[in-house]
Amino acid sequence: MRWSNLLIPTLKEDPAEAEAISHKLTIRAGLIRQLAAGIYIYLPLGWRVMEKIHSIIREEMEAIGGQEFFLPVLHPAEIWQQTGRWYEIGQEMFRLKDRGERELALGMTHEEIVAWLAAREIRSYRDLPQVWYQIQTKMRDEARPKSGVLRTREFIMKDSYSFDRDEQGLEQSYQRHLQAYQRIFSRCGLKFYMVESDPGMMGGAGAHEFMAPSEAGEDEIALCPSCGYAANIELAVSRVRLPDFQEAPLQEVATPEARTIEEVSAFLQLDPRLLIKTILVVTQEGPLLAMVRGDQQIHASKLARAVGEFRPAHRDEVLEWAGVEAGFLGPINLNLPKIADHSLKEGIYVAGANKAGFHLKGVIPGRHFQPKFADIRSAQRGDLCPQCSTELDFLPCIEVGNIFQLGTKYSDPLKAYYLDESGKERPIVMGSYGIGPARIAAAAIEQSHDEAGIIWPPSIAPFQVLILPVNVREEAMREMAEDLYQELIREGIETLLDDRDERPGSKFKDADLIGIPLRITVGPRAMREGVIEIRQRQTKEEFKLPREGVVIKIRELLAEKGNRG
Repeated sequence: MRWSNLLIPTLKEDPAEAEAISHKLTIRAGLIRQLAAGIYIYLPLGWRVMEKIHSIIREEMEAIGGQEFFLPVLHPAEIWQQTGRWYEIGQEMFRLKDRGERELALGMTHEEIVAWLAAREIRSYRDLPQVWYQIQTKMRDEARPKSGVLRTREFIMKDSYSFDRDEQGLEQSYQRHLQAYQRIFSRCGLKFYMVESDPGMMGGAGAHEFMAPSEAGEDEIALCPSCGYAANIELAVSRVRLPDFQEAPLQEVATPEARTIEEVSAFLQLDPRLLIKTILVVTQEGPLLAMVRGDQQIHASKLARAVGEFRPAHRDEVLEWAGVEAGFLGPINLNLPKIADHSLKEGIYVAGANKAGFHLKGVIPGRHFQPKFADIRSAQRGDLCPQCSTELDFLPCIEVGNIFQLGTKYSDPLKAYYLDESGKERPIVMGSYGIGPARIAAAAIEQSHDEAGIIWPPSIAPFQVLILPVNVREEAMREMAEDLYQELIREGIETLLDDRDERPGSKFKDADLIGIPLRITVGPRAMREGVIEIRQRQTKEEFKLPREGVVIKIRELLAEKGNRG
């Protein structure tokens, strides 16, 4: 392709609204343009990157027996109502009515649709297993779209679905997808971790996420540098470092005007780890006391898994049920159900006395009050690996893929059944597997860039080679660049020729900005001595070769990178 024939609207300055590096560079390099909040147009370079990613996904999905489908974006409400998710999902789902007042949804995922289809097309155990996949536009009414293509309202997803006879078959499908995902992300040039995750609204028995480390990531993982334990912070289990506990009888101590953990800790001159943080929440069963150590935070998802849906109690509710304001709330002599984090099983603590202006010293959980113990806190820096006791690392990450063992969550309500060998009707056992191609592209930029611009992994770069004639007004220079361009095209190497009549400095800056892996410079020296420069974008290594050796060297460099396009 010739630069003059492509729309590549590069910008010199960062867009004012962009914060993430990938957002800045995708706009500056002319890959995308914003139509509205969370809605983007992919320009030619950006779409070439997406198509490269789609191609890798298709190859790996077909290698595990995947069959490509194309499913509707517009879904009848009644299918979602049958599984209950029409009512469970909140404002994230786009809902509308047609002219006949029939309710519809714009698909944010397709579990219901494939289960509906499977119910009509899969009859017998002989039809199983199956793997169906698609690369399709999805819609989510994201409350706060941000970070360019990382958090949008319209996005492209690769999702696949496995259909098996039983849990054993699902486990095999799950493992095949797991391995295919590892190959996909590796081929796309990403550094990534596979971590345990919360199934969330998808439901099912288990799930994993694939996380690409990046400062722009809104997820966080806990990672053990020693044994490799890794989990999303929502599920991460950790061991805590124990403080030096102080022997003390159970006794009231005055703490006037000291309500928060920080205030009580400072007033009593105690390590916050020696305090119990008590929070009153309201569950579907009524009020409940939730407790963690003073230096810890309750993790809402973990607490919800332990007690069901809940909300924090209002100030007047705390007074009504506990008879004291929240700053002096504690677990002793309060006839309410209690749940405490596992880290409180050991030790002697200070807790609220349920009396204004007072706390209790010498509180021993399990002796002075009997809670249910569960993992309800967030793992945090300084915590230890639950498997080998090494201190955990915490990394911000971009979620680029996820896999779920759905079981029969969707096949049962949508009656996706099959007849087994004995003629008995059984529910199909399903799995669901998603990848965000745009997130792969953004994560690649986050992980591979410099002050000059993008450094694309060769496998997903929009072109493999950029030819840059320094001055296209010089006929000999222009003809040499054209001759090289034609030879590389004949070799099947994806090549971009910068045939613009622009200042050399601008052309070199644009070349670095868009991040093509290899750049061939045809300049004055090529005219004088017949020497042409090849430069690698990633390593900045340069090779100076006679004209006749250029294409051979390009082939060698691309072969080293494992990519000929």
